[in-house]
Amino acid sequence: MRHENLASYIGKNYQALARGPTAVILADDPVELDSTLRHLLKIGFHNVVLLADPQIPTPPALEDAVQRVDYDSFQPQALQNAVNQLIEPASGAWLYYGYNAEYLFYPFCESRNVHDLLAFHTQERRDAFLSYVVDLYAKDLTAHPNAVSTEEAMLDKSGYYALARPNPDNHNYPRERQLDFFGGLRWRFEEHIPEQRRKIDRIALFRAKAGLHLRENYTLSDEEFNTYACPWHNNITTAIASFRTAKALKSNPGSRYDIQDFTWHNSTKFQWHSQQLMDLGLMEPGQWF
Repeated sequence: MRHENLASYIGKNYQALARGPTAVILADDPVELDSTLRHLLKIGFHNVVLLADPQIPTPPALEDAVQRVDYDSFQPQALQNAVNQLIEPASGAWLYYGYNAEYLFYPFCESRNVHDLLAFHTQERRDAFLSYVVDLYAKDLTAHPNAVSTEEAMLDKSGYYALARPNPDNHNYPRERQLDFFGGLRWRFEEHIPEQRRKIDRIALFRAKAGLHLRENYTLSDEEFNTYACPWHNNITTAIASFRTAKALKSNPGSRYDIQDFTWHNSTKFQWHSQQLMDLGLMEPGQWF
């Protein structure tokens, strides 16, 4: 179904939002839009919302499977603004947000759907998941000049690190159970990435509640939502395999001609399987076995 704006969608879909879980995808171009939406439907999201400029078509085969909303995807903080409008009507339900050419992975997602994941996390009394955005890139940029190839996707197998997250309320002690994570293309090509956009962590899957607010840096206004674990043990984390950074680096004039190849000695082929991400330490199963 197609909606002329976000307010129209919310007005007609209060029950679906309140039921959840809802996946929200912002498309700023049509690249791998079909595969992104299909991936979300495959892992069990029944309510998938596509936000896209009117000139970007919905994949024809998915017109009945997703809720299409015409939306200005180039406004400042476009995705954050949309999510913040959805939080209150979705209060009590789970929300996921991301972009086209991004794919949500969680432990054992090949055999367990997203409802299983959320049920376990709820039992753990957790309301949010930490996600690492893992950069994907095409092996051959001559064959794939936009750096996107699902068949020959590569990722970095090392080069990731974390720093304590500063606490503006107490400069002597960092935020408890919060870290800023770095790595991937944003680290290797940091001269082309603004400093405030170099982090690769994102709170992309969370339980909405009234008064909650998604901030520009993809953290939430309730600091407990931004933690990687509860006080007593490790919790599940997720990963977002994303072509977004590679695509941007090869489309922006300031970096396009400086980068001839994304591969290096620590590149490895992406297997499109959660076990690889867990083996590389990019995802944590916590107590879920």
